[in-house]
Amino acid sequence: MNTKLKCLLLDDELPGLSYLRMLCEQIPNVEVVKAFNDSEKFVESLPSLDYNLCILDIEMPKLNGMQVAKLLKDKSIIFTTAYKEYAAEAFDLNAIDYIQKPIQKERFEKAMAKASKAIGSSAKKQFAQFNTDKGKAILLFDDIQYITSSDTDKRDKVMHLKSGQRTTLKNVSFEQLLSQLPSGRFCRVNKKDVIALSIVQFFSHEEIISTVSAKNKEAIKFPLSDIYRADFQSKLASL
Repeated sequence: MNTKLKCLLLDDELPGLSYLRMLCEQIPNVEVVKAFNDSEKFVESLPSLDYNLCILDIEMPKLNGMQVAKLLKDKSIIFTTAYKEYAAEAFDLNAIDYIQKPIQKERFEKAMAKASKAIGSSAKKQFAQFNTDKGKAILLFDDIQYITSSDTDKRDKVMHLKSGQRTTLKNVSFEQLLSQLPSGRFCRVNKKDVIALSIVQFFSHEEIISTVSAKNKEAIKFPLSDIYRADFQSKLASL
Protein backbone atom coordinates (compact mmCIF):
# COMPACT_ATOMS: atom_id res chain seq x y z
CA MET A 1 0.00 0.00 0.00
CA ASN A 2 1.93 3.03 -1.31
CA THR A 3 -0.69 5.80 -1.36
CA LYS A 4 -1.19 7.37 2.06
CA LEU A 5 -4.80 7.05 3.16
CA LYS A 6 -6.10 9.93 5.27
CA CYS A 7 -9.26 8.54 6.82
CA LEU A 8 -12.36 9.91 8.44
CA LEU A 9 -14.26 7.34 10.51
CA LEU A 10 -17.97 7.48 11.31
CA ASP A 11 -19.83 4.98 13.50
CA ASP A 12 -22.41 5.89 16.12
CA GLU A 13 -21.38 2.94 18.32
CA LEU A 14 -18.22 3.73 20.27
CA PRO A 15 -16.93 0.13 20.48
CA GLY A 16 -17.23 -0.19 16.71
CA LEU A 17 -15.51 3.15 16.22
CA SER A 18 -12.63 2.15 18.51
CA TYR A 19 -12.24 -1.14 16.65
CA LEU A 20 -12.11 0.65 13.29
CA ARG A 21 -9.42 3.00 14.59
CA MET A 22 -7.40 0.06 15.88
CA LEU A 23 -7.61 -1.71 12.51
CA CYS A 24 -6.48 1.43 10.70
CA GLU A 25 -3.54 1.95 13.05
CA GLN A 26 -2.26 -1.53 12.24
CA ILE A 27 -1.91 -0.75 8.51
CA PRO A 28 1.13 1.17 7.19
CA ASN A 29 0.45 4.47 5.39
CA VAL A 30 -2.96 4.87 6.99
CA GLU A 31 -3.70 7.94 9.10
CA VAL A 32 -6.92 8.45 11.03
CA VAL A 33 -7.53 12.18 10.62
CA LYS A 34 -10.59 12.15 12.90
CA ALA A 35 -13.21 9.72 14.22
CA PHE A 36 -16.86 10.66 14.77
CA ASN A 37 -19.82 8.98 16.46
CA ASP A 38 -22.27 11.71 15.34
CA SER A 39 -23.13 12.03 11.64
CA GLU A 40 -24.18 15.68 11.84
CA LYS A 41 -20.92 16.71 13.50
CA PHE A 42 -19.09 14.69 10.84
CA VAL A 43 -20.75 16.66 8.03
CA GLU A 44 -20.18 20.01 9.78
CA SER A 45 -16.45 19.31 10.12
CA LEU A 46 -15.79 18.26 6.50
CA PRO A 47 -14.74 21.68 5.08
CA SER A 48 -11.90 22.03 7.59
CA LEU A 49 -10.43 18.51 7.24
CA ASP A 50 -7.84 17.08 4.84
CA TYR A 51 -8.85 13.53 3.93
CA ASN A 52 -9.12 11.19 0.95
CA LEU A 53 -11.16 8.28 2.37
CA CYS A 54 -14.29 8.00 4.52
CA ILE A 55 -15.24 4.79 6.33
CA LEU A 56 -18.93 5.03 7.13
CA ASP A 57 -21.37 2.97 9.14
CA ILE A 58 -24.80 2.88 7.48
CA GLU A 59 -27.42 2.45 10.23
CA MET A 60 -27.17 5.59 12.39
CA PRO A 61 -29.55 8.13 13.96
CA LYS A 62 -29.89 11.60 12.43
CA LEU A 63 -28.16 11.14 9.05
CA ASN A 64 -27.45 7.57 8.01
CA GLY A 65 -24.34 6.53 6.10
CA MET A 66 -26.05 6.64 2.69
CA GLN A 67 -27.26 10.18 3.28
CA VAL A 68 -23.79 11.25 4.40
CA ALA A 69 -22.20 9.63 1.33
CA LYS A 70 -24.41 11.66 -1.01
CA LEU A 71 -22.95 14.83 0.54
CA LEU A 72 -19.35 13.78 -0.03
CA LYS A 73 -19.38 14.51 -3.77
CA ASP A 74 -17.26 11.71 -5.23
CA LYS A 75 -14.95 11.21 -2.26
CA SER A 76 -13.71 7.65 -1.77
CA ILE A 77 -15.96 5.67 0.58
CA ILE A 78 -15.96 2.31 2.32
CA PHE A 79 -19.23 1.29 3.98
CA THR A 80 -19.47 -0.91 7.06
CA THR A 81 -22.78 -2.42 8.18
CA ALA A 82 -24.41 -5.46 9.71
CA TYR A 83 -27.09 -5.44 7.01
CA LYS A 84 -26.83 -7.06 3.54
CA GLU A 85 -29.70 -5.15 1.95
CA TYR A 86 -27.70 -1.95 1.43
CA ALA A 87 -25.07 -3.46 -0.87
CA ALA A 88 -26.71 -2.48 -4.17
CA GLU A 89 -27.30 1.12 -3.08
CA ALA A 90 -23.72 1.33 -1.76
CA PHE A 91 -22.25 0.44 -5.13
CA ASP A 92 -24.67 2.80 -6.89
CA LEU A 93 -22.86 5.50 -4.88
CA ASN A 94 -19.52 4.26 -6.31
CA ALA A 95 -18.31 3.00 -2.95
CA ILE A 96 -14.89 1.36 -3.10
CA ASP A 97 -16.08 -1.48 -0.86
CA TYR A 98 -18.88 -2.69 1.39
CA ILE A 99 -17.84 -4.63 4.50
CA GLN A 100 -20.27 -6.57 6.63
CA LYS A 101 -19.98 -6.55 10.39
CA PRO A 102 -18.47 -8.09 12.39
CA ILE A 103 -15.44 -6.81 10.46
CA GLN A 104 -12.62 -9.31 9.96
CA LYS A 105 -9.09 -7.92 9.89
CA GLU A 106 -8.16 -9.64 6.62
CA ARG A 107 -11.32 -8.40 4.90
CA PHE A 108 -10.68 -4.86 6.12
CA GLU A 109 -7.09 -4.93 4.84
CA LYS A 110 -8.31 -5.99 1.38
CA ALA A 111 -10.74 -3.06 1.32
CA MET A 112 -8.01 -0.62 2.31
CA ALA A 113 -5.71 -1.99 -0.38
CA LYS A 114 -8.46 -1.37 -2.97
CA ALA A 115 -8.87 2.18 -1.64
CA SER A 116 -5.14 2.84 -1.87
CA LYS A 117 -5.04 1.66 -5.47
CA ALA A 118 -8.10 3.69 -6.47
CA ILE A 119 -6.94 6.89 -4.76
CA GLY A 120 -3.42 6.48 -6.13
CA SER A 121 -4.76 6.25 -9.67
CA SER A 122 -6.91 9.33 -9.13
CA ALA A 123 -3.96 11.32 -7.75
CA LYS A 124 -2.05 10.80 -10.99
CA LYS A 125 -4.81 12.39 -13.05
CA GLN A 126 -3.69 15.69 -14.57
CA PHE A 127 -7.01 17.18 -15.65
CA ALA A 128 -10.76 17.23 -15.00
CA GLN A 129 -13.91 18.00 -16.94
CA PHE A 130 -15.97 21.00 -15.84
CA ASN A 131 -19.36 22.42 -16.86
CA THR A 132 -18.82 25.99 -18.06
CA ASP A 133 -20.94 28.76 -19.56
CA LYS A 134 -19.66 27.62 -22.99
CA GLY A 135 -20.26 23.90 -22.47
CA LYS A 136 -18.11 21.12 -21.07
CA ALA A 137 -14.39 21.90 -20.86
CA ILE A 138 -11.34 19.80 -19.99
CA LEU A 139 -8.84 21.85 -17.97
CA LEU A 140 -5.36 20.91 -16.78
CA PHE A 141 -4.75 21.23 -13.04
CA ASP A 142 -1.40 22.92 -13.76
CA ASP A 143 -3.22 25.75 -15.56
CA ILE A 144 -5.51 26.65 -12.64
CA GLN A 145 -4.40 29.50 -10.36
CA TYR A 146 -7.48 30.18 -8.26
CA ILE A 147 -11.27 29.87 -8.23
CA THR A 148 -13.61 32.45 -6.77
CA SER A 149 -17.36 32.95 -6.35
CA SER A 150 -19.05 34.75 -9.24
CA ASP A 151 -20.18 38.31 -8.51
CA THR A 152 -23.23 37.89 -10.73
CA ASP A 153 -24.49 34.48 -9.53
CA LYS A 154 -23.20 32.91 -6.32
CA ARG A 155 -24.06 29.45 -7.64
CA ASP A 156 -21.36 29.93 -10.29
CA LYS A 157 -17.60 30.05 -9.80
CA VAL A 158 -14.92 31.82 -11.85
CA MET A 159 -11.74 29.88 -12.57
CA HIS A 160 -8.63 31.99 -13.23
CA LEU A 161 -5.99 30.38 -15.45
CA LYS A 162 -2.27 30.97 -15.95
CA SER A 163 -2.98 32.30 -19.44
CA GLY A 164 -4.94 35.19 -17.92
CA GLN A 165 -8.22 33.74 -19.17
CA ARG A 166 -11.27 33.29 -16.96
CA THR A 167 -13.75 30.44 -17.21
CA THR A 168 -17.18 30.53 -15.57
CA LEU A 169 -18.13 27.22 -13.97
CA LYS A 170 -21.89 26.79 -13.86
CA ASN A 171 -23.97 25.91 -10.79
CA VAL A 172 -21.25 24.18 -8.77
CA SER A 173 -20.30 24.29 -5.10
CA PHE A 174 -16.76 24.57 -3.77
CA GLU A 175 -17.19 21.12 -2.23
CA GLN A 176 -17.95 19.66 -5.67
CA LEU A 177 -14.98 21.44 -7.21
CA LEU A 178 -12.57 20.28 -4.51
CA SER A 179 -13.69 16.71 -5.05
CA GLN A 180 -12.40 17.01 -8.64
CA LEU A 181 -9.10 18.71 -7.78
CA PRO A 182 -6.00 17.02 -6.29
CA SER A 183 -6.34 17.53 -2.52
CA GLY A 184 -2.64 18.19 -1.97
CA ARG A 185 -2.45 20.93 -4.61
CA PHE A 186 -5.56 23.03 -3.96
CA CYS A 187 -7.08 24.47 -0.81
CA ARG A 188 -10.08 26.52 0.19
CA VAL A 189 -8.83 29.54 2.12
CA ASN A 190 -12.03 31.49 2.81
CA LYS A 191 -15.74 31.55 1.98
CA LYS A 192 -15.14 32.84 -1.56
CA ASP A 193 -11.79 31.42 -2.74
CA VAL A 194 -10.02 28.17 -3.56
CA ILE A 195 -6.36 28.60 -4.56
CA ALA A 196 -3.62 26.48 -6.08
CA LEU A 197 -0.91 26.16 -3.44
CA SER A 198 1.65 26.82 -6.17
CA ILE A 199 0.68 30.52 -6.24
CA VAL A 200 1.45 31.12 -2.55
CA GLN A 201 4.32 33.59 -2.13
CA PHE A 202 3.92 34.75 1.49
CA PHE A 203 1.29 34.23 4.15
CA SER A 204 0.48 35.50 7.62
CA HIS A 205 -2.12 34.48 10.17
CA GLU A 206 -4.88 36.26 8.25
CA GLU A 207 -3.66 36.80 4.68
CA ILE A 208 -2.05 35.08 1.70
CA ILE A 209 0.01 37.05 -0.83
CA SER A 210 0.10 35.29 -4.19
CA THR A 211 2.47 35.29 -7.14
CA VAL A 212 -0.45 36.35 -9.36
CA SER A 213 -0.63 40.02 -10.32
CA ALA A 214 -3.78 42.10 -10.68
CA LYS A 215 -4.26 44.61 -13.53
CA ASN A 216 -2.44 47.27 -11.49
CA LYS A 217 0.51 44.83 -11.30
CA GLU A 218 0.16 44.43 -7.52
CA ALA A 219 0.11 40.91 -6.06
CA ILE A 220 -3.37 39.52 -5.51
CA LYS A 221 -4.09 38.86 -1.82
CA PHE A 222 -6.51 36.36 -0.30
CA PRO A 223 -8.00 36.48 3.22
CA LEU A 224 -7.16 33.36 5.26
CA SER A 225 -10.17 32.41 7.39
CA ASP A 226 -9.93 30.73 10.79
CA ILE A 227 -11.90 27.67 9.72
CA TYR A 228 -9.55 26.87 6.81
CA ARG A 229 -6.20 27.94 8.34
CA ALA A 230 -5.19 24.56 9.79
CA ASP A 231 -5.93 22.73 6.54
CA PHE A 232 -3.99 25.34 4.53
CA GLN A 233 -0.94 25.14 6.79
CA SER A 234 -1.03 21.34 6.80
CA LYS A 235 -1.12 21.17 3.02
CA LEU A 236 1.71 23.67 2.65
CA ALA A 237 3.84 21.65 5.07
CA SER A 238 3.25 18.52 2.97
CA LEU A 239 4.47 20.07 -0.30
